[in-house]
Amino acid sequence: MIFDIVFIILLLVAGLCAWQIARTDFRRRIIPDVYLFPLLLIGLTVTHFFPWPISTTDSLVAAISGYILTSITGFVFTKIKSDSATPPIGFGDIKLITVGGIWLGTNGLAIALAVACLGGLIWGISKKQKFVPFAPFFVLGGILSLIITTFLI
Repeated sequence: MIFDIVFIILLLVAGLCAWQIARTDFRRRIIPDVYLFPLLLIGLTVTHFFPWPISTTDSLVAAISGYILTSITGFVFTKIKSDSATPPIGFGDIKLITVGGIWLGTNGLAIALAVACLGGLIWGISKKQKFVPFAPFFVLGGILSLIITTFLI
């Protein structure tokens, strides 16, 4: 009973953190660490101590590979587009993808990134924006990915 209540509270706090990350990135184009690090810690706790569809090992592998691949991608895009003062991929996005890897695992992270990139591309083209907030699309992609990997795969 207590175990289930703690699990539900952790998921509610994680949902609130994800909502705040998406909202803040959409409004101010920044991902605050004050919401990101609790989401990271809750993700580690949930995948390790509670019944979660993704194993702890898969979560850590996804987090590390997501961090490395996103960092390399950001570095390459920064070198290619050196005329701009703003990097195309911010450090908040890199940390968010790392946290997403912990929550979603390798398969779920791939699905979430595909959904987020497609959604961001459609948003950017339709609104004719140069900069697209990535966090709202990644959070939606993560939720969709979690539903897909839990119930369909």
